[in-house]
Amino acid sequence: MIEFLIAAIAYVVLALALLYRVFKGPTAADRMCAADALDLTSASALVLYSLYAGRTIYLDIAMVVALLGFVGTVFVARYLEGRL
Repeated sequence: MIEFLIAAIAYVVLALALLYRVFKGPTAADRMCAADALDLTSASALVLYSLYAGRTIYLDIAMVVALLGFVGTVFVARYLEGRL
């Protein structure tokens, strides 16, 4: 139980640091990298919560969040490159 609490606190600290970079990033590419890392952090937090709760529905939600984060990153990268 205490391991889940420690991991949750670590995820919250990481998410706050990433949110700072999303809002104060020097370039759009830095902001997008931080947003992608935030997507992956939230997906892994959902996996951790799925283990804690013992329900597999959160694993499906984590997969959808990770997939949408990847697709969003690809679209923004293509836009910033000028090919979209």
